[in-house]
Amino acid sequence: MKGIVLAGGTATRLGELTRITNKHLLPIADYPMIYYPLKALESAGVQEVCLVTGKDHASRFIELLGDGQVSDRHGKKVFDLDITYRMQVRPGGIAEAISLAKNFANGEKTVTVLGDNIFQYPLTQYIEKFKTQKRGGRILLWKPENASAYGVPTIDETTQRIVEIQEKPSSPKSPYAVIGVYMFDPEVFAYLNNINPSARGEMEVTDLLNEYIKNSVLEYDVLEGWWRDAGQSQKELYEISKLIYDTGVQI
Repeated sequence: MKGIVLAGGTATRLGELTRITNKHLLPIADYPMIYYPLKALESAGVQEVCLVTGKDHASRFIELLGDGQVSDRHGKKVFDLDITYRMQVRPGGIAEAISLAKNFANGEKTVTVLGDNIFQYPLTQYIEKFKTQKRGGRILLWKPENASAYGVPTIDETTQRIVEIQEKPSSPKSPYAVIGVYMFDPEVFAYLNNINPSARGEMEVTDLLNEYIKNSVLEYDVLEGWWRDAGQSQKELYEISKLIYDTGVQI
């Protein structure tokens, strides 16, 4: 099992904070934002990680993370990973970013985590389920206050299987949102060939997930605890930091 962390994007919603740096390098509580998804993968037993970022800030990630052996300034080991880097030269979407890790994956299963996603509890139980899953993909769902701001699954009441995912629907067909954890078997790179860029010129991860749904090979779990997307606003950065301190989330 190999990990992929996506840390690209222009982050225009964070305004002046990202004029000279990538949002994933901004502080959340005591650490840079990017530490949290990396630690989430390591805690679940994933040791080899491909970090995909844009060309403007790639050197900053390499300077911070190096080869993945990272200690804090007091000498405490933060994580012990084997990190490979890939560059996404333009904003081409999550699905395109995943495609850049094909050679890195080398025929193994992968778990992709968005670099601005932070979780209250470890992802171990979900990744362990995926390890024993014979084929297909697996995603995580969560109940937000406003599902229409996310990708929303339609779940068949009889089979309890996802039959469709809609991106930011005005009338959500379920109260759940698809969060930024995507587990795929090696067939993901074949499915990527079936995807065309959307109207905004990006390869959408929703389209990739719907390819798995068409073949009846997408499983899901409902996430326990809280989840936050740290790239939404300046206020969200503050609120997530406070939430981490208040709930005692460890890295």
